[in-house]
Amino acid sequence: MEGNKAITLEQFKEIDLRVATIVAAERVPGADKLLKLEVDLGGERRPLVAGIAQHYRPEELVGKQIIVVANLQPAVIRGVESRGMLLAAVHPGGLALVTLDREVPNGARVS
Repeated sequence: MEGNKAITLEQFKEIDLRVATIVAAERVPGADKLLKLEVDLGGERRPLVAGIAQHYRPEELVGKQIIVVANLQPAVIRGVESRGMLLAAVHPGGLALVTLDREVPNGARVS
């Protein structure tokens, strides 16, 4: 892809992509674009803040299996801790979450 900086295979291997199920979702107060999600990474639950509120209602997300970057440095966004990042495709018509075509155990590594 033109304009993107290439990374090495070793750099890619440092990214910890995992399967997670969204177990709770709610709007972040005072933020039109943000949702606070609680995800199950297989034996561990953690919060994620995602800028997807204009594309998804909280109630339609619960139960979805998604892919998350599990080793992203934690951040506080609008006063809410976020311990990871979900993957989504951005396109001219909006946004689509990266999901699975069949159920797999939470915490499974993605490669």
